[in-house]
Formats: sequence, C-alpha cells, structure tokens
Amino acid sequence: MNSDTSGFKPDAFGTLPKQQEYIPNLKLSDGNEIPMLGYGLGTANSKRGNKDELDQKIVNDTLTAIRNGFYHLDCAESYGNERELSAAIAQSPVPRSKLFITTKTSCRPGESVETAFSRSLSKLGVDYVDLYLIHSPFFAESPRQLQEKWAEMEALKDSGRVRSIGVSNYLREHLEAVLETAKHPPVVNQIEYHPYLQHTGGLLDFLREKGIAVEAYGPLTAVTKAAPGPVDPIYERLAAKYGVSSAEVALRWCLDQGIVTLTTSGNEERLKNYQAKLPMFKLTPKEVEDIAEAGRKKHYRGFWKGKFDEDDRR
Repeated sequence: MNSDTSGFKPDAFGTLPKQQEYIPNLKLSDGNEIPMLGYGLGTANSKRGNKDELDQKIVNDTLTAIRNGFYHLDCAESYGNERELSAAIAQSPVPRSKLFITTKTSCRPGESVETAFSRSLSKLGVDYVDLYLIHSPFFAESPRQLQEKWAEMEALKDSGRVRSIGVSNYLREHLEAVLETAKHPPVVNQIEYHPYLQHTGGLLDFLREKGIAVEAYGPLTAVTKAAPGPVDPIYERLAAKYGVSSAEVALRWCLDQGIVTLTTSGNEERLKNYQAKLPMFKLTPKEVEDIAEAGRKKHYRGFWKGKFDEDDRR
C-alpha cells in the first residue's frame, strides 16, 4: 500500500477507491462525506412484537457493531428501531460527532416530512442526522408528488438539522422528476444491489452522471438468500485466492465499484473480520467484471417484489 493514497477520496461521480489500510469515506456531491462501510439496522433488525418496548437484542447488536468500528449506522422509521439506535448511541463511549447516522421517512399519507423527521429526531435522541432519506418513491401517484416531498426534504436541509438528503429505491424516472425542480439534488440513492440485481438499464451510470452516490443494501444476497447460483464458484475461488470468506468477496465487489455498502450482521466475529480483512485485499477490474457477468445470468430481487414484474431488472 502506498502512503500517497492517504488523502485520496472516492466520490459520487464514480472515482473508485484505491487499496488503503482502512475503508475510506466517500465524498458526496454536497461536500459531506459518508463512510463506505456501514451497519444497517434494516429488515434483519426490524422491531418484532410490541414496538413500544425496547428490544435489547437490537441495542446489543448495534453496540457490538459500534465497538467493532462501524460508525456509519443506518435505520428507518418503518423498521421501528430508532429508539434502539438511540439507546446504543447513549451507551457507547464513541461520541456523537464521530458517528454517521441515517434514518428514513416513509412519507405516510397526510403527514409532512417535517412531522416525520421531528418524530424520528426525538426517538433518536440527537439534534441532527447526517443523512435523511425518502424510503421509497412508491407513495407518490405522480411526478408532482415526488417533487413536492423533495421540496420538504430541502427545507429540512436548509434548517441545519439534516446534513445531507437523499432517496432510496428510486428508479431513473423518479429521480428525473425530482431533479427537474430540485434546489438541492439528492446525494444518495440507497438501493438493493448485488450480482443478481445490478439494475440493468443504466441506473448506476445515470446516478454517477448526476453525482448521486450509490449505496447498497442486501449486498450479501447471493451468499445468504439466492444461493446456489452462478457466482458461487467465483466467490469461492477468489475467497481462496485472498484468504477471506465469500461474504467478504461479495462486500469487496461492491466497495471496488465505489458503492457505499451496508451489512446487517449481528455476529461479532464476522464484523471484526469485515473490518480487519476488507482493507487487506482489492479485486482486480477483471474479477469485478467476472462476478458481474456471472451475476447477470440469474435474477433475484429480495425486496419490494410487489412493485416489479418478476423479470424486471431495473
């Protein structure tokens, strides 16, 4: 590794990370930075049962993640676990200023973004969030509704209580509608991304053209949910080559494309290995493409299945 990479920053326009002794931050188009490896309090850590009762397991899993260097923490109001993240933050010795906190609004009918955000801020017990996302575009019945909600997001950014604003699960047509009227363009689009869902049709190229960072949830799907499949032998071969696990190859595949990557694992040994091993190796461009090419032979969508036809790969 070369010390001249110490000031290097991958960015939302597609500048790729170099191999370093750590996983770098990615520079967003608004000038802020986001850690490229994050811990997601996502579907795997959604609240079960009584949502008013604190789920200590979620708190403990989040504390485990923080203790092992995961300072990028991603949650959402729809997961019902913002209070658990708040408890973990309060119990952790890591100061708030070192954490990167994301939450999301579901855009409930008849409710303003301001109302949703104020409720989330109260549950989180913080006075600002680093990134606030609209969880999906599917609340909207017209481009105008997408634009109106985005204007409400912009007002939050202008208030100083949100450092960066973005979206999740948006397709190109949703983003084009938002960009027609946006004063502050979205800086992130968080999407399901793995070899079996690469969003054919140019979504990633469009995002990079517009300076919208790609953030992946479900990056381990080919290992955890969609196996067996055509990428398995490539993952296994590269895992043996680099002395890592197939899961670490899967995460590195995303990182090497300049994609912010989330994991939801609550296993401490696994989290330690991610932090220790992911900086130790980098896939070659050919290896990245080999995985991509094999992945295109199979289609699997783990989330929002009801919004897409079975073979819709967008």
